[in-house]
Amino acid sequence: MTEETAVPGKLVRDRIPEIIRQAGSVPRIETAPPHLRDSYLRRKLSEELAEYLASGVVEELADIVEVCFSAAKAQGVAPDALLDIAQKKREQRGGFDRWLVWLGNE
Repeated sequence: MTEETAVPGKLVRDRIPEIIRQAGSVPRIETAPPHLRDSYLRRKLSEELAEYLASGVVEELADIVEVCFSAAKAQGVAPDALLDIAQKKREQRGGFDRWLVWLGNE
């Protein structure tokens, strides 16, 4: 069993406990210890990606972005700085606007 699958529970958005309480249930919540946060984020990213791939719903992309922001913040990178990095990569290597598919070299 990898560390990623060994961590109990799942990472949830900050307001989820409040929403659960408003619905009449009592959530069991703990704060992820620092040494497991990367594992929780990776598992959450995988979960959100799977949800997007299954549904194609744009709101799932927003969840992926939120997890990416949290992962960047865990590495000391603010959301705006992450967007700057993405923009620089776009300027240097382009985006995916032209739908180019590489088939190898001749």
